[in-house]
Amino acid sequence: MERAYKYRIYPTQQQINLINQIFGCCRFVYNHYLDKRQTLYKENGTSMGYNDCASDLTLLKKSEEHSWLKDVDSTALQSSLKALDSAFDGFFRRVKSGKKPGYPKFKSKRSHKQSYTTKNNGSSIKIVDKKIQLPKVGKVKIKLSRPIDGRILSATVSRSASGKYYVSLCCRVDKPTALAKTNAVVGLDVGIKDFAISSDHVRYANNKYLRTYEKKLAKLQRQLAKKEQGGSNWHKARRKVASLHEKIANQRSDFLHKLSTDLVRKYDVICLEDLAPSNMVRNHHLAKSISDVSWSEFSRQLVYKADWYGKTVVKIDRFYPSSQLCSHCGAKWSGTKDLNVRKWTCPCCGASLDRDYNAAINILNEGLRVLAQ
Repeated sequence: MERAYKYRIYPTQQQINLINQIFGCCRFVYNHYLDKRQTLYKENGTSMGYNDCASDLTLLKKSEEHSWLKDVDSTALQSSLKALDSAFDGFFRRVKSGKKPGYPKFKSKRSHKQSYTTKNNGSSIKIVDKKIQLPKVGKVKIKLSRPIDGRILSATVSRSASGKYYVSLCCRVDKPTALAKTNAVVGLDVGIKDFAISSDHVRYANNKYLRTYEKKLAKLQRQLAKKEQGGSNWHKARRKVASLHEKIANQRSDFLHKLSTDLVRKYDVICLEDLAPSNMVRNHHLAKSISDVSWSEFSRQLVYKADWYGKTVVKIDRFYPSSQLCSHCGAKWSGTKDLNVRKWTCPCCGASLDRDYNAAINILNEGLRVLAQ
């Protein structure tokens, strides 16, 4: 299996200039062949595949007008062509969910986020004395926060909007050893007031990272709006805004990874609803809160970690009325559609029910039923 390891790197000014040059060349190659494929299709209804573009790129680099393409990593330019080819494949390919990527767009040099990917040919990418060897760039100081396992296949060098540089190493590794079985099962009801409520009566708090820094973010954005766009002070203010956004994203990601890993270690079977946050954010009263909790990312992490460590994640239908069913007798009461109702009494058996705990138990029961089929 393949696994990625992302690290912060600290290039020198000379290396920064070279990395930025590679960004620009990769962007040029992507845009050049996107334009060429569009033009060919408009003129005669044909297009160019990856092999055609790669052959043409060789001739392009030999021309005097574009000889500067020889100064950068050639595998990075080839990766741009593959990215363009994948973008067209994604646009024309039918997707089971009915959704598919849009038509490929031209890349802008004004974007503050840039990246390029290069392959490891032989040992062109390697770790040497707390530095990483990158093709054409040389040895760059790296913060090795954790050891690298497996064989390095490729490296993606990126620059964040805040001006930090990172490298993501794609490695070929063995599948992790399955965790010991705990014979425990759990149902999770995700929410906004609490991030998640388990059938074991455990509440996982919603830290509301965006809400926490909302006032500070608004202040920085007001300061940015007052600066003359493109000036040095404007760039300083822009980086402050980007750094705060990055901090919020990092805190959220750290929480999701720790919680998902903890749940996979504790339980053999995890049941949760297959929600569609992209549809739920149409409710403008809850859109910001729903986006802040990142249910989709949490679900994604649970699924791949469970696959790694030999556990099971069961997703029940999003239209299953988990909040409306009594977990004691199974009676349905539609009054819980109102989100203000946090506790209710079953009209049939008289049981006093907490909305979230009751939903988590119903999700667990439905998940086990689906798993048994």
